[in-house]
Amino acid sequence: MTQHSAERRLNGPQTSGREYTDLSSAEFAVTTELNVTVRLRDGVELLADVRRPAAPGRYPVLVAASPYPRQIQTSGIPLPIVEAGQSDFFVPRGYVHVIVNERGTAGSGGRWSIFDEQQRQDLYDVVEWAGTRDWSSGHVGMIGISFYAMAQMAAATAAPPHLKAIFPVGLSSDLYDLVRPGGLMNKTFIGGWSVAMAVAATRSEHLLRGPLLEAARKLFQNPRVHAKTATMNGEAALGLLQGAMRGSYPSEPWDEIWQNLALSRPFRDDWWQERSLMSRLDAIGVPVHLGCDWDNAPVHLPSTFDTWAGFQRLADDVRPPVRMTLLGPGGLNWPWESLHTEALAWFDHWLKGRDTGIMEGPPIRYVLTGGGDDQWRTADRWPPPEAVLTPFKLQADGALVRDGRTDGSRSYLAHAETAARPSRAAHRPDLPDTLSWTTPPLAADLDFAGDIELRLDAAITDCDTSWIVALEAVDEEGRSLVISPGWLRASLREADEERSTPGRPSMSCTTPTAVPPGETVHYRIPLCPNARRLPAGHRLRLTVGSSDAAGGVPKALGMEHQPAGGVSVNTVHAGSTLWLPVLARG
Repeated sequence: MTQHSAERRLNGPQTSGREYTDLSSAEFAVTTELNVTVRLRDGVELLADVRRPAAPGRYPVLVAASPYPRQIQTSGIPLPIVEAGQSDFFVPRGYVHVIVNERGTAGSGGRWSIFDEQQRQDLYDVVEWAGTRDWSSGHVGMIGISFYAMAQMAAATAAPPHLKAIFPVGLSSDLYDLVRPGGLMNKTFIGGWSVAMAVAATRSEHLLRGPLLEAARKLFQNPRVHAKTATMNGEAALGLLQGAMRGSYPSEPWDEIWQNLALSRPFRDDWWQERSLMSRLDAIGVPVHLGCDWDNAPVHLPSTFDTWAGFQRLADDVRPPVRMTLLGPGGLNWPWESLHTEALAWFDHWLKGRDTGIMEGPPIRYVLTGGGDDQWRTADRWPPPEAVLTPFKLQADGALVRDGRTDGSRSYLAHAETAARPSRAAHRPDLPDTLSWTTPPLAADLDFAGDIELRLDAAITDCDTSWIVALEAVDEEGRSLVISPGWLRASLREADEERSTPGRPSMSCTTPTAVPPGETVHYRIPLCPNARRLPAGHRLRLTVGSSDAAGGVPKALGMEHQPAGGVSVNTVHAGSTLWLPVLARG
């Protein structure tokens, strides 16, 4: 099937705030081949949809691989599994776009597993297949966000010879940290994602290419409808996705995978280690363009920084070229259309040899958001060298101040909703469910960018608890917005000191250690890195609790986490410190 693609407006920011040169122009008609067979080394056959320029020739190839149905990736439906990129942008500009389903999904043969060695071998074979077709120039890149980004990193660790560059935006290089940040399961994410993925991956070809999906495609291709999806955040829509993708699915392998993710492996063990790429970064020899947006703190944003840091720990002669773009809130949209011009400049440079300017300037570009005028900033490293970790002390009176006292404490009742509290009890504990500390109104604008850490001195009456933290911006009218969340299971408080830095502790989460009841324990709790301007007159608020369910700690993107421990009186001592990376103002 051959078609011509008209230019259309894509949603979301398209670059990291700069102009590029010598970009490929849209000049090719598009031909589409559906359900193309990709044969793997063990004889299993995967299915792919291939869209390529209709004109005879050899073109660079962009591979997008995941368990999400390839059949809906060009539908325009704003679901958080439509993430492979827009074929009608890249193919007219002289690229082949291959969207392939991993084994055991959407008609591909075999049994699906999740981010294991089998997947890495399969992706190696897929890249080599794409690099040796008669329409291929032999230069292969990989594209797509979220799961597709994670697959890019997995493929790159396998080092297929034809792979030349990847563009993993919104990735997680460590599955445990994605599912159980700080040891607390992200139940909103796993509950919505695991069920929806199983349902979507096992739907029939007839349904996925049938009249219902075709009607949805036509609806969302309407320019006015399309424009309304510009601010659709896919991660926040996971609950809606679970409802939208109703239907049964076979128990194998989906229930087993869910049990491993959600039930039977609460601590980091060999199963999780096989699914972590952080120890395999030295095997990646191709250029890597990382990216995310500031809203994505409960899912992929922390790993974006961990992956960047992991690359920086490599020796100079091993580290590949790495860039990182951090978009403002709402920068990633679903279906994924943002940063396509940035990706074009990246692949034009690495796959076509064009001098687009993508490698000029500092390797990090980030939006300093807030104050009504988002600004693009640059940095040679993260945290930015001009950021100074500045202590904000938690006071016994609820104040959050730069120079404070260290006497006194405050307490809250963890998991109060499960406690039987007799209304006539003589000594009924009158404790809140959370604690908050707030700065006075700022006398001047406050800019910060970098890693954020809470160092907490606290005692609990149980042997375990969950520490759930939210850093909020509060405007002059009292409206609040979560800037950065953080999570830690108290029994998993041991940090990996070799990988920890000031402002960014790395939690091992391997072996639980009971908390001595009543004893003061020191905790290092990582909050998600961020960059923000708080205007004069606004305030900064830190909230600590043990639940982010309704009425608990404010949650980012509506994500709730499975709490740890039982009912406990948790006491936070004054002098506990929020470390904020404050930028000096010129």
